[in-house]
Amino acid sequence: MSNNIVLKKGLNIPLAGVPALVVKRTILPDTVAVQPSDYKGLNARLLVREGDKVLAGSPVLADKKNPDVLVTSPVSGTVKAVVRGDKRKLLAVLVDADKDQEYLDFGAAKDGLSAWDVKDRLLKSGLWTAFVQRPYGIVADPAATPKAIFVSAFSTAPLAADTEFTLGNETAALQAGVSALAKLAKVHVSVKSADSAFAKLRDAEIHVVKGKHPAGNVGVQISHISPIRKEETVWTVSLELLAAIGRLFTTGRYDVRRKVAVGGPAAAEPAYIDTLPGIPMSALKECYGSADGIRIISGDVLSGTNAGEDGYLGFYDTQVTLLKEGTEPELLGWARPFRFNQYSADHSYFNWCLGRLDKEVAMDTNLHGGPRAFVMPDSYYAKHLPMDIYPLYLIKACLAGDIDNMEKFGIYEVLPEDLALVEFMDPSKNYVQDIIQNGINLMLKEMA
Repeated sequence: MSNNIVLKKGLNIPLAGVPALVVKRTILPDTVAVQPSDYKGLNARLLVREGDKVLAGSPVLADKKNPDVLVTSPVSGTVKAVVRGDKRKLLAVLVDADKDQEYLDFGAAKDGLSAWDVKDRLLKSGLWTAFVQRPYGIVADPAATPKAIFVSAFSTAPLAADTEFTLGNETAALQAGVSALAKLAKVHVSVKSADSAFAKLRDAEIHVVKGKHPAGNVGVQISHISPIRKEETVWTVSLELLAAIGRLFTTGRYDVRRKVAVGGPAAAEPAYIDTLPGIPMSALKECYGSADGIRIISGDVLSGTNAGEDGYLGFYDTQVTLLKEGTEPELLGWARPFRFNQYSADHSYFNWCLGRLDKEVAMDTNLHGGPRAFVMPDSYYAKHLPMDIYPLYLIKACLAGDIDNMEKFGIYEVLPEDLALVEFMDPSKNYVQDIIQNGINLMLKEMA
């Protein structure tokens, strides 16, 4: 296992609308949503009713299978509504935020905490949901013992938030978080440079990972540091939630405030905002103007969620991407020889001859075709995926529901986000991430 990893495979997508490194606004919205769908594998049980008063850190949901796993409110205020969908499925709990925020006090941690103390505090505060368990990408099981905890200190996704800007001044909170997690398992932190502000974190093994996207994906980092085998479990934590864990142990507060990157070709002024998860996208109206013809994505353009103006920022998301809907017809379509405003990683257009490969492109949502049969060999899909798997064979095994081949070709090592670039490159326009997620759902059902 090397502490310096250089990945030769990958692809950086030159999407226009890179956020400027400046915080334009601080937003505490009138209403914040707690969405059960953010927490994969959690079978939510409602703990509040409309009209109830809550503090920041008060329990709102609990897992029916593991009642100790709580989801807590990011703000203090009054429960405005419990939103349900078909068959009374719980979609969201809406909380009207108080003007002056109050926090449930969990008490600042003292030195010498045991692993039990750390786990108990994380469970009671609701920050246990910061742990994503691999395989399968579900909220971690408190009864499980992971072989390690992995943190990616950077992201290479298109227009991703620059963690050096958003968290570079929070190294004290990050250190407190790492020291706490080290009580539970060995911690691995991956940084993009030895000069990174996060390369000096103690109580963790530091890995310098260099390369194009998806080098910042924690799944790719795990595959090069300590690959996941059958019956093995690892936990991952985002850097933003690691800072929140650190703040919990230093201040005793459930504080998940973060700087969120708002960018994309349809962004009026790409920049950062200081806010909370669960804010309505309508609160960002100044960033995009009218929502007509605009796709509002919570997360990155490759693996984010199409939230729309009526949606909310996801619990794990640190960016909002704004794209124009690709509804305008294109004369001659793919047959046009000169398409200077289109991007092709395969040099399908002549603009690569003019040295425009790295020029930012104002891409839209047009797929330029519909789903059809896979026609390219596995090597085509693997050329930008720096993992030791056969992506096409894994995709086909998921389509067939063949559990043996899913295991053989790497289902334990991947989440949909790890194959997002494969989906982007696929000339057959298949929804690869949905296929992988359906395969994971089958594994959860059959292997439980």
